[in-house]
Formats: sequence, C-alpha cells, structure tokens
Amino acid sequence: MANVVDIFFALSITRQVICVLLFFSLAHTQNNLVFQPSYLTVTGPTVSAFLLGNTSDISLNLRTVSPSNTTGSFSSPSCVTEVTQWLLTTQQVGKTAVQVQLKLNKSLHLCGKNETGTDCCAKPLCVLETLQVSACLGDTPQASLLIQAKINALLVPANAGSGNQTVIPNQVYQPLGSCPCDLTFRKCDARCCCDKDCSSGALKLFVSHCIPGPFGGQVSPPPHYQCSVQSSENSPDWFPFLCVNSPPENNPNLGLFYQGDTITAKPGPSFQMPVLSAPVPASIYYEGSPIFTLNDQYFTIPQKVLGQCVNGAPVAFLKNIQVVCSTLLHSCPAGPPLQTPPTDLMINVKNGQGGNAVVDLIDEVAIDMSQFVSSTNVSGSSNESLVCENVTLALDYMFYWKGNGITRITLTRTIGTIILNGSVMLTAKYSAVFLNGEFMGESNSGNPGYQVGRPVITGIMDTFANNTGSVQRTSINLWKPVSDGLCTTAEKKPVLFGENSTSGCLLPVSHQNLSQCNLLRESVAFLQASLVTATYVAKFGNPHPLTMTDWLNISFVTPNSSTAVEDTTNSCYGIPSHLHIHVWTLITGEIDGVPQKEIPALKVSYSFSTWAQDCGGNVSLCVDPVKNQLFPITSSVTFIDIPVNTGPPKTRFQINFTEYDCNRNDVCWPELVFPITKYYTGEPYSQSLAKGLILVFFFIAASILGTPWRQIRQAWNSAAL
Repeated sequence: MANVVDIFFALSITRQVICVLLFFSLAHTQNNLVFQPSYLTVTGPTVSAFLLGNTSDISLNLRTVSPSNTTGSFSSPSCVTEVTQWLLTTQQVGKTAVQVQLKLNKSLHLCGKNETGTDCCAKPLCVLETLQVSACLGDTPQASLLIQAKINALLVPANAGSGNQTVIPNQVYQPLGSCPCDLTFRKCDARCCCDKDCSSGALKLFVSHCIPGPFGGQVSPPPHYQCSVQSSENSPDWFPFLCVNSPPENNPNLGLFYQGDTITAKPGPSFQMPVLSAPVPASIYYEGSPIFTLNDQYFTIPQKVLGQCVNGAPVAFLKNIQVVCSTLLHSCPAGPPLQTPPTDLMINVKNGQGGNAVVDLIDEVAIDMSQFVSSTNVSGSSNESLVCENVTLALDYMFYWKGNGITRITLTRTIGTIILNGSVMLTAKYSAVFLNGEFMGESNSGNPGYQVGRPVITGIMDTFANNTGSVQRTSINLWKPVSDGLCTTAEKKPVLFGENSTSGCLLPVSHQNLSQCNLLRESVAFLQASLVTATYVAKFGNPHPLTMTDWLNISFVTPNSSTAVEDTTNSCYGIPSHLHIHVWTLITGEIDGVPQKEIPALKVSYSFSTWAQDCGGNVSLCVDPVKNQLFPITSSVTFIDIPVNTGPPKTRFQINFTEYDCNRNDVCWPELVFPITKYYTGEPYSQSLAKGLILVFFFIAASILGTPWRQIRQAWNSAAL
C-alpha cells in the first residue's frame, strides 16, 4: 500500500513539473519570434510557413542569398529588401501567429524558339535559388527563414486547344491509336516522341531516348515486301525484281479494328444555369409542338414542372392544361402572373397557317373569394391591412383549331380584390383547352383498340335542342391521396386501361357523425359517386362523340342502404366504403400483328362495411362529440380478359391422333404442297404456281424414265415376242 502511495505521489510531482516547463516554454515563445519551420525545400510555385510570437510592429523582408565559398554557410539575416521573382503575403492567424506565404511570380513553361521574354523558363531546371525571409523589428532582425527552391519547368502542350469532340480516325486509312504511349490528356508524356502535346523544347529532352516499337508510335511499320525496306545485308539478290512499290497508306495492318467515328464529349455535372438555345418556330403546328408568338417567342402560361409552378412554361398544340398554383402573399403582387396589364395578355400568336391570331380578353370579377383564398394568418391591427385590387385569380384560355392551325383564341381572366392583414395563401388557377369547332380536342387512347396504360374513355350525354345528342367526355377516377392522406385534400387519378389498381383516403368521423348514420351513409356515397360521374364508356380507344355505336352504358349496382342490423350510438352499418370498377376486355382482331382490344362491359359496384368507434383505452374519444377518428374509403379497378372463342372443342380422335397434326408432329404432310397454295406469301402466287408445275413435270418425267417404267417396257416387249 505504501508503494502505491509513493507511485501516485511521484506521478503528481512529474505532472506539475511538465506543466511548469510548458508554461515557461509558452511564455518564451510569446516573447521571442520564431519561424515554424525554419528551413524549407520547395519544388512548387507556392510555399508557406508560420511566424510565432509577438508579431506586433514586425516587418518581413525577402532576399536571395548564396552560401559562402569558404565556409559554406549563409550570411546573417538582414533587414534590407531586394527585388525577387517571388510575391510575399501575410495573413494573421491568431494573436501570436502569422501565416507567411510566397508565390512564384513567373510562368513555368519552357521558352519557345522565338520567345525571348522573362516570363518563361530558358532551361528545364527553371528555378534554383535560396531565399531568406527576415522578421525585423525596425532595422534589427528577430528571426529568419531559409527556403531552398528547386523547381522544374512544366511540360505543357504546344497547342492547348478547346475542342469538345474526340475524332477517331477511319481505320481503313489510318490505324487506331497512332501514338499508344500518349497516356495523359493534354500533357506531354516523357519519352513519347509521337505525343503531339509535347513542345519542341520538351522533345529535345528525350529525343534520343524515344520509346521504340508499336508502343512508341511505330504502329504501322512498312511491310517486308516494300522496296523501300531493302537492305544490302539481309535482302536476297532477287528482291528488287519481286518487291512492291506501293504508297504507305496501303498498309496490311489497316482496317483490322472498326470504322472510325466522332464521339461528342458529354458535359459533366454543373450547378450553373444551362444556356438554352433560341426557339425555332415551325411553319405549321403538330400535336405537341410549342405555340409561338408573332415575335418568335414561346407562348407561355404558368404550369407545374416537377411539382413546382413555373410561370414561363410553353403551351403545346392540342395539349390541354389545368393547373393550380398556391402563393403565400405578404404584400400586394406587382408582377405577372398575378398582376398583368391587359396589353400583355392580348398578344399576337402565330396561327400555324402563315397568319396570326389575337387573344380576345374577357374579364370577370370574382364575388366569392373562398375558392381562391385558402388560408389567412392574421397579424397586427386592422390599420395595417392592405387592399390589393385587380389581382389575377384565374386565366382560362380556349384555343379553337382546325387542321394544323389555330383559328381563334379567347381568354377569360378572373380578377378580384384581396385584403391582406398579415399573410394570405392565394390559390390561382390556369387552364388551356383546345376546341375543334365546339368539341374539345381530347386525345384518344388507341386506334382503334385500347392501348395499355392509356385512360379509359367515358362520357355523359349532351343533348342539343333538336334532340340529337353527342357524348361529352368525362373521366372515371380513383382516389389519389396526397400529403396528409385525408379525403378532403385527396386528388383523383384516371383509370388506365389494363392496369389494376387500388387506392383510398381517410375520412375524419366524430362521435356526433356516428349518431347520424343515414347522413353519414349519404355523405360517403356522395364522395364515392364523385369518382364516377360518367354514364357511358367507349368501346374503342378512338370513339366519335356523335356515333352512339361507339359507346356502351355503364352498369351501376345501386347500393342497398337497408341493413339487417340496427345502428347503435357508436356504430353505423351499411357504409359504402369501397367502390369497385369491373372492366371486361376482349380481343376483337389484329392490325399489323398488334391485338386490338375493346371494352364490352363496365360495372360499378359497392362494398359495405361497419364503422364503429374504437376507444382504445381513451374514453374521451367515445364521449367527446367533436373528436375525430379516421376511417378508410377505398376504390379499385379490375380488368377481366374474356377468352377468345377458338371454335368447337376437339374430339377425342383429334386429340389423340397426331400423325397429321402439324403442331405436334415434325412431319407435316398437309403442307407438302404449301408453296403452291394461296397461303404462301413468300413470292407472287403466279410464280409459285409455275415453279410447282415445273416440279410436277420433272416428277412425272423421272417416273417415266426411271426403273419402274423401264421394267414395264421390258415386260411389254417380252410379251409381244
């Protein structure tokens, strides 16, 4: 135990001594100046060191020094400044530290033949000198730093170039990789005499030590049969009579790889804004082509790109647009699109037929602002409220088109007055609809059959005054929940042909709602019915609105609200919480080998469930009439393929007897004369028939002239004798 105490006592004494020594060392450093490090060897154009200590009123002087011829030591530090090829800069790091940095004020490339300036290197060893940096207090040096600089010249390419394409030569006339030793892009490779990046000065360094062989650039040596390779020692006497005189381009090594091509360099990632090319207006409009104004600029309206609203998005021909953009206003808007003068909206648009169409503006004043102002954050007193007049709340464009041109454009602008008392969330609506005559330019979902992944086309009857009606297209949808997943904020997505899907949303239901089951059932049924507002479904993907044979009635299974079980105070039965859409599909034929599918029937049905409150240990949920509990409302679609009728069923003899079945037998006797039938399409029928008859003729001739006929003739002759 005494030994342990002695050890701890010795350790404590040692620790105190070390702290005292560090304290005196720090105090000594703060009073005296010292460079850290005090000696440096430099091979690059920049070097830095630190000056530690009391650096106030200290000046730095730089000069070049040379060692003494007799002693080999350097002279004492001096406060006299000399002109050198280095730049000296300082930066205060702390109270007692200064960073000293030297940078070479000279280019490191080798001087060319005609270069006589000082801003280049005359020799490969560009800089060889010793620098001395002195820290002086007045005229008295306090510390010094020695720097030994030994810097070689940089072998930069003779022609830097800035092309963005790499040209691979044609292998028929020039071998691929004419300089394999050129391994570094835009840098001179040592001993690679075929490297075009090497300047003449750099080539002088290793011209006598070039890399030999194909790797050094001798990829296509002259062939041995060339007359130019004759030597007096190894060539035979008859070589001059049999050698070949041909240009070096006709080398046997050419064309052994592949045809050359031009590869465009791919730009790397950049955080800078890309430079967009100027729009090129088209003479006529096609579906999807951008619409241009009279001054060859894109005709734009606000649209959503990657979930964000963009004010200057181009409008595409025959592409309908409907978008909602929300903006948080803290002050009255001053610029487009929320504040746009009428002259900026009534612009001239190219109609695609060599003329122009002027946008006709119609202003409407919004009375009910609740559909545009979604939320308000009131702050401050009423004296600080702002009144924003003529704010653009909606822009609805209608493009009337015919053929490949635009005949008329009308714009309905909805404006209103917004009172700002703090901040207001403004919801603006923008739309563009293309109408052909009086019909909306809707895109089809196939021609004629439906294509997988395209929307199922539905509609409602639009009756005219003369009792002849057309079908106006609407949509059949499923739930598309967003953000919080509630039905109040959920969006709708169209039903896509051939894609089964299930989706839903959540409906907040309180104890008070469960006490009014009939009203709750009607509310849920109304929400589900909003998904399917159509009464007709198109049989094909390209229905005509006036041809009723292209449309079918949608079959609705009316939900039965009567329940066998009575409702209670905390539960409701018979809630139509699930809507299911059954779509039957049928293949009616093929066009160019592509099956054409149609919809022979569509049915909409409901599934019922019981909603009851689950207290889950929290009695307040079942007692408080205003506390909500979330219940799911779902929707789904199922596509059912109807098998194609392949004819009457096969008999047992057809199933078991496979001798003449071409599908299950390697030998197909029924197709023996297939080339001369009308089903053979490899060549014209007349040619195949003529060739078949020729084959029949040869068969008959072979039979007559063959062994059986000869035996018959011999028997006939013997009988005659």
